[in-house]
Amino acid sequence: MSKNGKLSSGIPGFDEILMGGFVPQRSYLLRGLPGTGKTALGMHFLTEGVRNNEKVLFINMGEPTAQVKTNAQKMGFDTTGIDFLDLSPDEDFFANMEAYDIFSPAEVERESTTSQIIEKIESIKPNRVFLDPITQFRYLSTDEFQFRKQALSFLRFLTDKGATVLFTSEFSDHDPDDDLQFMCDGIINLEFFSEGRSISISKYRGSGFRFGVHSMRITPNGVKIYPRLRPKVVEKEFTQETISSGVPEMDELLHGGIERGTTTIISGPSGVGKTTVGIQFMKEAAGRGERSVVYTFEESEESLINRCESINIPVKSMIKTGMLSVVPVEPLRYSPEEFAQLVRKEVDDNNSKIVMIDSTSGYSLSLRGEDPVSHLHSLAKYMTRSGVTVILINEVENISGDLKITEIGISYLADNLLFLRYFETEGELHKAIGVLKKRLSDFEKGLRELSITQYGIRVGQPLTDIRGIISGTPELKKNDKND
Repeated sequence: MSKNGKLSSGIPGFDEILMGGFVPQRSYLLRGLPGTGKTALGMHFLTEGVRNNEKVLFINMGEPTAQVKTNAQKMGFDTTGIDFLDLSPDEDFFANMEAYDIFSPAEVERESTTSQIIEKIESIKPNRVFLDPITQFRYLSTDEFQFRKQALSFLRFLTDKGATVLFTSEFSDHDPDDDLQFMCDGIINLEFFSEGRSISISKYRGSGFRFGVHSMRITPNGVKIYPRLRPKVVEKEFTQETISSGVPEMDELLHGGIERGTTTIISGPSGVGKTTVGIQFMKEAAGRGERSVVYTFEESEESLINRCESINIPVKSMIKTGMLSVVPVEPLRYSPEEFAQLVRKEVDDNNSKIVMIDSTSGYSLSLRGEDPVSHLHSLAKYMTRSGVTVILINEVENISGDLKITEIGISYLADNLLFLRYFETEGELHKAIGVLKKRLSDFEKGLRELSITQYGIRVGQPLTDIRGIISGTPELKKNDKND
């Protein structure tokens, strides 16, 4: 039993969605098509009860007990301590069908089934009951009215006896379960798409719950549920201060650096040095004894390490001392909620001070068609309200032409917006860095040349003799051309 008097589901992420767990002595409908994970959730519900020394009962009306146990053990569940009431049809059922020539099967089976359930409930007095599936009762009823009456009476019988009931439903367009949705206290919906699984709550009497669709994954060790991140659930106190980049000229550009607990977007075309600039802030953080983490969606860990080492950023040493973690992410492996929980765990468990996502394009791939703005908004706000400094690396396709900061509409998220540009003078390609936005302080309005050398990042003096870099058509000032 949790502190708020609820029963844990046995799955931390599910309890978070349920605001602590199930309200005791209520009945909950678990809806989903075959293969969506209903029985696995039921096993978590029961084994959690066993762990808390409660009496638990599994009423299986579809699969025989031996098959249920075998499947559960394959997923890592220990069924010891679970009482089973096996009401699934056995091999003699077909042969005995002749006995129903005078009476209907419903009339013959219903009395036997009811007496077995009552006898079992009275015998073990369970705290938790998992019934899989309740829709089998429909075939023991002579009509829909009788089914609704019997199902409602049955659920009340169980809850009056002190049990919290989780029951599954098999439904289709031709065989809906609207009647069950009305008579239960809570509805849990499971869905299975080609991109993954999801869980949502559409009804929960007597308690609040987390709205929305949340990610779910069935693993060899059971079910994992990843609640959608909400920025309002966290608000930690932290010292408002400016974080230096460690490059004096870049700090001059930013009037001291970027502020702790803010979001910075570093935008520019491919190969211009966005990641390197972001890692530079992490190098300086490591010098202060602060841990950072970079989630790289496109570049391998080995490539990133070698590249940084070649320009005098000691990433190997930073990783060895625990001041930096480089996490390669395969975009199609995680749902947005799973990735958010990965970041949240890193921040909460390891007290990371800077989190960099490299890049927003790779992150968008993990959204599988969903809107990246809302997910990035939740993730960034959650971290910044925890005092974490967020760096988002954003790649734009155009190397030249009019300045375009982002292509997915996330610039509003940025407290600081740095942009990097290529420009050509006298047949040579150069790089420039500038600041477009800084929410908490003033900043230098000019551009400076950026160089990435074997000795590290070099930022030059303001480019006062070149104009038109932002428009994509840089040119020397007229008096310079005459020199």
